[in-house]
Formats: sequence, structure tokens, C-alpha cells
Amino acid sequence: MASRKTLTTGRARRAITIGGLASQVGSSYLWASVRQLLQGKEEGNKLLIETHIRNAQRIVERSKQLRGAFMKLVQMLSMRTDMLPAQAVDILKLTQSNVPPMDYDMISEQIRRELGAPPERLFASFEPTAFAAASLGQVHRARLKNGTEVAVKVQYPGVDKTVEEDLRNLKLLLQTFSALARDMMRQKIEVRKIYLELEERLKEELDYQLEARNMTYFGKLLADDDEVVIPRVIENLSSRKVLTMTYLDGYPLADVLAPGVDQQLKEWLARKYFSLVWRQILELGVLHTDPHPGNYLVSYEPKLAILDFGSIRRFPETIQRAQLKFAVAVLENDKKAMGQAMVALGHLSPKQDPEPMIEMVRILFEPILVDRPYDPNEYDSVAKARAASEIAFAHKLYNSPPHSVFVLRVLIGLDGLMKQLGVVTNYREIFRQCVMRAIKVRGLEKGA
Repeated sequence: MASRKTLTTGRARRAITIGGLASQVGSSYLWASVRQLLQGKEEGNKLLIETHIRNAQRIVERSKQLRGAFMKLVQMLSMRTDMLPAQAVDILKLTQSNVPPMDYDMISEQIRRELGAPPERLFASFEPTAFAAASLGQVHRARLKNGTEVAVKVQYPGVDKTVEEDLRNLKLLLQTFSALARDMMRQKIEVRKIYLELEERLKEELDYQLEARNMTYFGKLLADDDEVVIPRVIENLSSRKVLTMTYLDGYPLADVLAPGVDQQLKEWLARKYFSLVWRQILELGVLHTDPHPGNYLVSYEPKLAILDFGSIRRFPETIQRAQLKFAVAVLENDKKAMGQAMVALGHLSPKQDPEPMIEMVRILFEPILVDRPYDPNEYDSVAKARAASEIAFAHKLYNSPPHSVFVLRVLIGLDGLMKQLGVVTNYREIFRQCVMRAIKVRGLEKGA
């Protein structure tokens, strides 16, 4: 596919493109369902998988054509394993890889509009070729006049103007996926909730001033961890659409996942990333909700660098305490406390029998329930998710409070990373240490 140097714009053009995509996807599933009736079960299932893959490929290609808000929305959808089969999700994740950068002239003009002068006047040097490009913007290396090496993230011109239209058009795809999840995956999906979630997250990611505040906040929260590095914001060279931060060097996380990389480094990364995720959930009450490997670097010491802070979720105090109580209950296998925590978290009503939900927890949290060295590849994520979905469907357990969507997204990303690293260790013990630290820092009275 030829690289694209501009953002596909124009309300009518984008509407026709996305509307045509939704029509193609919906029609293909309708045709597949008709053909299934005429074929045996085995052939019918094969046909369905082929349809999933073909539609996911269509969506990826169209998103790379349109870029901007629609591509970011597809990236967000690729985290929703409750809506889409694993085969389709794997293809949608291709939208998370780098895309061709835009022309430098457009980027230079965007900087001039936002900061009042072109990059040649604002910086001692500015590399015209981006070293990273994604759905909403791209990143250039530069040097400040005092010699500091920086990274300059620039939002694509016009991307903010496509948001509302792309969101409206996305509803067509969401309705198709909702029917698919209901009929083929036995999942009940509330399109309105997902739509509102996507809308809120997208608008947050378009606000680089918010990202700058998130970056500074995380830097303070993790200042006591000398194995984690957060960029520092250069405030006088940042705006709503331009974010300048100190440049961090290191290996892309994807490189560390490759075969042949030093095993000790992989073991360090597995323990570090696993504990960092649970520290955010149980102790800090704030979560970096985009687990894409491109958002992390591993430096030479080693240290783990976090690069992108456009998608952050802060939990209310009541949710923070309920999450910690749930973790303690899981460790102690305390069914009563687990049920109470699930009610506090909004997964159950006070009148519901907690036992089916507890059984789902046993299935989904197996790696931290087993007190022994555990190989992440023992855990069949697809089969476990299917088993949990069957329980949820049978007992009408459809409560998915907003905070749980983000936690689930991060835990799915954590599972994927642990599988790729393949480090065999006692994950229950790491989890226990995170829980004990959180209790010490936050305080938790038994039965409180």
C-alpha cells in the first residue's frame, strides 16, 4: 500500500468511506450466516473465521487510508476482546504499528500556528524526518538552545476536525460488532456505553496539555522508583497540539521480546512490568491504560521508560479501596470478601449470588492463584475468556462499570506481554508483594 503524506479529510468523503466499510462488514456477516445454514458445523466455523479475518483486514486498510480519529478508534476497538474474536483482534492490532509520517511542511506549519514560530527558530536543531508516527500525530527529535535533547510530538493538522464525524460513523460498525458479539460470542454489548467511552478517551488523547499534566503527575508518583523513567515536559514549547519533552533513549519494548535477547533482561522486564501494573491499580489509584509496546522503552541500566500519557484513568477513592480489598480476598481465597468487593466495584448487585462471579475470577486470575513457578503460555487466554463468558451469559452477569473496561484492557495487555516474554516465575508471589506494599502505603482495615 502506498504511503500517505496527508490526512484524508472532508466530511462527505470520510462519511462515505466509513459508511461503505460498515455496509461491507455487515453484508459479509449476513452472507456468512446464510452460507452457514447450508454447510456443516466444521465448514461453517471455518467460513466464519475467514469472514472475521477478511473484515478485520478491511478495517485496517481503511483506517490507514483515513488515519486520524478513525484509526485511533480502531486501535481502541482492538483492545475489546469481548466484542471481537481473537483472530479479528490480532489483525486490528496492526493499526498500532507505525504508519508513514506526514510531510514536514505540514508539521512545521502546525508548530508555527501553535507556538508562534517555525521549529528552526524555536530549537537549536530539529530533525525534519519523524522517528515515530501514529494515528493522531508524529514525533521528531530536536535539541533545545541549552543543548537538551528533546522529542517533539506534533498533532496532525485537521485531525481534531474529523472527530465528531468519525465517531458518528463508527456507530454503524459498533452496531454490527454488537450483533456479532451477541449472536456468535454470547456477549451482551451496550453500544452506547462503548461509544461514550471511545468518545471520552479520544478527546483526551487529542489534548496534549492534558497529556503533559498526566506525564508530570506520573513522574511525581513514580519518583521513588529508580527503575522507571518518565520524560520531563518542556512547558514553554508545548501547547494543546504540540508536546515537547525530554528525549529518552533505549530499546523499543518489541526488541526485548524477540528471540535471543538476554534471558536475565527478559526476567527483569517481566517482573518489573507485572509489578508496575499492579502497583498502579492497587496502590497509586491511577492507571496508564494503553499497554501498546510502542509506549515503552527499556534503557541500558536497565530501566523501564514510559513514553505516552494520552490515555490515563484515575480511580475514585471508593474504587481504589474496593480493588485492594478484592486483591486481598483473592490472595486469601475469601469468598465472602470477594463477593463484597465485587458489589463495591459494581460488578454485582447486593442481591446477586456471588458464586458464579467468583468462579469467573478463578478462571481469569489463574496465574496469580497458583503458588509455584508459572509459565504464562500455560494460560490459554481465548479458552479462559470463552469459559468465563459462558458463565456470565448463563447467569446474566453483564455489569461492566466504566473503570473495569480500562483495568481489563491493561490486564489483557499484561497477559500478552507475559506470554511473549515467556518468563517462568511465581507470579502469585509478585502479586502478593504488590498487595502487601499497597496495604502498607494506603492502609486497609480488615472488614472495613
